[in-house]
Order: sequence, then structure tokens, then C-alpha cells
Amino acid sequence: MPTPLGDLVVAWSGAALVVADFADSGLRLDGLIGKAFKNKPQELDVPAVFRDRFTRYFNGEIAALDGVPVAPVGTPFQLAMWRGLRAVPPGERLTYGAMAARLGLSATAARAVGRANALNPISVVIPCHRLTGADGTLTGYAGGLHRKAWLLRHEGRLV
Repeated sequence: MPTPLGDLVVAWSGAALVVADFADSGLRLDGLIGKAFKNKPQELDVPAVFRDRFTRYFNGEIAALDGVPVAPVGTPFQLAMWRGLRAVPPGERLTYGAMAARLGLSATAARAVGRANALNPISVVIPCHRLTGADGTLTGYAGGLHRKAWLLRHEGRLV
């Protein structure tokens, strides 16, 4: 589906999102879909409920993605980290170390948080763009730093 940041590929199982990533992610996108589905999924139109939520979000209704059901595939640590990310409100930015602390981990777990963040299969809905480097700079975003900066500006947190 088209967005202001480029086409978004959306995959779902039942009523839950399994993958949402930018089409130009190439091998990353192929890996996410391969991890989530044993067989190549059918190409269908994005269900209206997901299309509507993303459209509303990109049109400025930031809360439109709150409560969207997700079913990411990952390790127990990744799943816990991604749940933690969904609790970070729009407009708030956290460092990887601060996210580790929220998860009850020591600051040395910041790298593990960063790695789980990088493997997030559901971009934007699981807001990995809200994590920054220790000094507040924008660091690593699988969709590209230009998208991370756009999303943060869009949510009212100027970078």
C-alpha cells in the first residue's frame, strides 16, 4: 500500500499484522516474510481495517495505530522488547539503554535491545523509530534514517 514514505508491504494472519515493512527493504523483507510464513503468502489487497489505520496515521491521526493487533514472530526476548516499544507513546524518544532499563535489564543490554529493534517485523506499528543513540542522535533504522526522522517529525517530536 502506498504511504508518504514509499510503498508498505503488509502481511497478516487472521486479524493480526505479522509483517509491515517498506517495499524497498529487499532481502530484509523477504526474510521477514519467510520467517512468518512457511509458504509464500498470496498477494491480496490489504484488508480495509489495516489500510484505514495506516492511512489515518499517515494523514496525521497518530493514535490510529494504537491497538492494531500484531502477531510478530520472534524470540521471547524480542517479543518482550517489541511489546515494550508499543508502550512508548508518540512524541517520546528513548535511548536503547533507557529501553533496556524499562525492561528491567542493565544498561549493558542496550546492544541486545538494539538488535531486537533492528529485527522488528512490523514497522511503524511497533514504533522502533522512537529509539535513539545514547547521545540522542538518530541511529540505525532498517527503513533508512530519512524515514526515522520523518516519522519522529510526523509524531510531533522534531529531530
